[in-house]
Amino acid sequence: MTRLFCLALIALLPLQAPAEDVAGRFDYYVLSLSWSPAWCRQEGYARDAAQCDRGRGIDFTVHGLWPQYERGWPQDCRTDQRDPSRRESASMADLMGSGGLAWYQWQKHGRCSGLSAADYYAATRDAAARIAIPEVFEDLDRDIRLPPSVVEEAFIEANPELSRDGITVTCRDAALQEVRICLTRDLQPRDCARDVLRDCARPDILMEQVR
Repeated sequence: MTRLFCLALIALLPLQAPAEDVAGRFDYYVLSLSWSPAWCRQEGYARDAAQCDRGRGIDFTVHGLWPQYERGWPQDCRTDQRDPSRRESASMADLMGSGGLAWYQWQKHGRCSGLSAADYYAATRDAAARIAIPEVFEDLDRDIRLPPSVVEEAFIEANPELSRDGITVTCRDAALQEVRICLTRDLQPRDCARDVLRDCARPDILMEQVR
């Protein structure tokens, strides 16, 4: 049998469909905290987002609580759990900036948790409550530049149970984007899998003042 014939035969074989993500089947969570002043400059002002109104004084918001595999992550899972009501999603605006983001996060990530919408939102609140925001970043009254490692160190100092491999700092447009913290399914700190450990490679990043 020639090599060319073998290749032609393989090409005719049906492709195996990728395994479907299953709700409740994952290894750990990533809690993603977004630096609101940067998001407002990059996207929020153009959307006339309420969290960006001057005087709100918002620093970090919760971008999401994401189920993860040890390699990769599930998303858009099928679930028997009902979707949250508009009122339930709106109630997350104080933590996440808007009910729309809460709804989107439920659709993409929350359904993969295997939890009900109410329990997923509660777990998101619980996870955020377990992480102390460093005091130095609260009510930041001026723009500052600092290495991403300093942001990481500040979070570890405020949360001694975190390890250096359990937190990663991301950037966008030379500014702080997010702080991502890895948690067990029981919301205890743990090291991140390799694909999550992608720290910002810039020597320094901008943290814009809280308004």
